[in-house]
Amino acid sequence: MAGASSKKAIFAALAGNGLIAITKFGAAAYTGSSAMFSEAIHSVVDTGNQVLLLFGLKQAARPADRSHPFGYGLELYFWTFVVAILLFGLGAGISIYEGVQKVQEPHPLSDPMVNYIVLGLAVIFEAVAWTVAYKEFRKTNGTLGLVKAVRRSKDPTIFTVLFEDTAAMLGLFVAALGIYFADTLDMPVLDGVASILIGVILAATAALLAYECKGLLTGEAASDAVVSGIKWIIAENSYVLHVNEVLTLHLGPQDVLLNVSLDFKDGLSSTQVEEAISDFETRIKTDFPEVTRVFIEAQSWRAHKESAEEQ
Repeated sequence: MAGASSKKAIFAALAGNGLIAITKFGAAAYTGSSAMFSEAIHSVVDTGNQVLLLFGLKQAARPADRSHPFGYGLELYFWTFVVAILLFGLGAGISIYEGVQKVQEPHPLSDPMVNYIVLGLAVIFEAVAWTVAYKEFRKTNGTLGLVKAVRRSKDPTIFTVLFEDTAAMLGLFVAALGIYFADTLDMPVLDGVASILIGVILAATAALLAYECKGLLTGEAASDAVVSGIKWIIAENSYVLHVNEVLTLHLGPQDVLLNVSLDFKDGLSSTQVEEAISDFETRIKTDFPEVTRVFIEAQSWRAHKESAEEQ
């Protein structure tokens, strides 16, 4: 399950986008700007997305039951994928459609200054939300480069908000430039072009988000650091002759399933093997709290190899 940092970033974005959406719709209705209308739709979609992410967090927090013995952690990944679909279908689709309509039937803007004021306020709100999301993202990803941090992150809520806020900032600048040139050059068609570009930005953001969510939905392993640490803990025990296999699977941002196959030395009693397994589980869960379920099997290296070859 995602932590409090995820909810902090989501609530910050939800508050900002809700206020911005209302303001943008008012400005779009008053000035007739297609780019501003696209930005308003963008903010509405983002607001809805934050609600879906909060719903996903709530669903993922449900305890395990008979039908879902490993819990509902994957619900968070599913709802994040739904966010990507909505961002593409509604945000990008409506923005591009509105832009094409404006290009085909251009009409002058009535009062561009209203748009500038609203866009300026929107930039401030979005900048605050983006800063909150970025700080929370950095708390869990340290000094890694942004691209590598996103690739390694198992918490889609934070990088989803970060993606959306980044796209929002880019969209605001595109809208401002479109409105400015449409008014200055007396070419209202540029307002429609700006709307289309906003749609393209949203489509690209949705595609990137969907790609990242796909990896999480289809099953990603724990980080190399976690796997190496687990192997090191096991290697310290003199009872283990060989580590056959270490398999990990993220069922949620802080919910890792671990399956280990070990070849124990001959001559050990069942009590000794049981004590070693209990010690492994205790140490692994202590050093790596995200590992919530541990399954360890005793199997000879030869039997494990033959079984793997048969698969």
